[in-house]
Amino acid sequence: MAKHLQRELEKLKKRILSLGAMAEERVHMAKIAIEARDASIAQNIIDNDFEIDETEMDIEEECLKILALHQPVAVDLRFINAVIKINNDLERIGDEAVNIAERILIIAKQNKLDIPFDYSFMADKTEAMLKNSLDALVNQDLDLAVKVCASDDDIDKLQAEAYDVIKEAISENPSRVGYLINLLLISRHLERIADHATNIAEEVVYMIEGEIVRHGRLAQEFITK
Repeated sequence: MAKHLQRELEKLKKRILSLGAMAEERVHMAKIAIEARDASIAQNIIDNDFEIDETEMDIEEECLKILALHQPVAVDLRFINAVIKINNDLERIGDEAVNIAERILIIAKQNKLDIPFDYSFMADKTEAMLKNSLDALVNQDLDLAVKVCASDDDIDKLQAEAYDVIKEAISENPSRVGYLINLLLISRHLERIADHATNIAEEVVYMIEGEIVRHGRLAQEFITK
C-alpha cells in the first residue's frame, strides 16, 4: 500500500509540474503580447485556455482520489493539501494571462499612446517570480520560496506606480480613457499573477517547514526570521 501511495504521489507531482510549465508558458506569451501589442499571440492564449482548465480539474480529482483511497498522513497529507492549493493558483494564473490577452486585443486596434511606465520591466519581474516559485517547488528550495514571498512588495509598488502614471495620462488625454484603462488593467493582472506566484511559494514553505505563512504579517515574520 505504501509503495502504491508513493507511486501515486510521484505521478501527482509530475502532473502539477506539467501544469506549472503550461502556466509559465502562458505568462511568457502574455509578456510578449504586451511588448509587441500582438493580437495573434493574445488570441492564441485565449483559444488554448481550456488546456489549463481541464488539467486543473484532472489534478483536483486525482488529489481527492488519493485522499479517499489511501488516507495519507503527515508529510504526504501536507503535500496533497499544498498541491490542491497550488493547482488552483496555477489555473488562476492562466485566467490572468487570458485577461491580459483580452486587453491586448482591444488596445492593438487603437493608436499607441506612449506613457512613462515600463510594462516590460514589470512583466519580466512577474515572470521571474512565477519561475522561481515553480523552481522552489521542484527543488523544495526554502530559500528561493522565501525570496519569492519577499519580492511581492516590489510588484505591488510597480502596480501603484502604473496607477499614478495612468491617472496623470487620463487627465492629459481625456479622449483616450478607454485605452488607458486597459493599460491599467494589464498592470493589475500582472500584479495578480505575482500574488498567485507568492501563494505557490508560501505553499512550498508549508510543504517543507509545516508552517502556514499566509496573510501578510505571518509571512513577513517568517521572511525576517
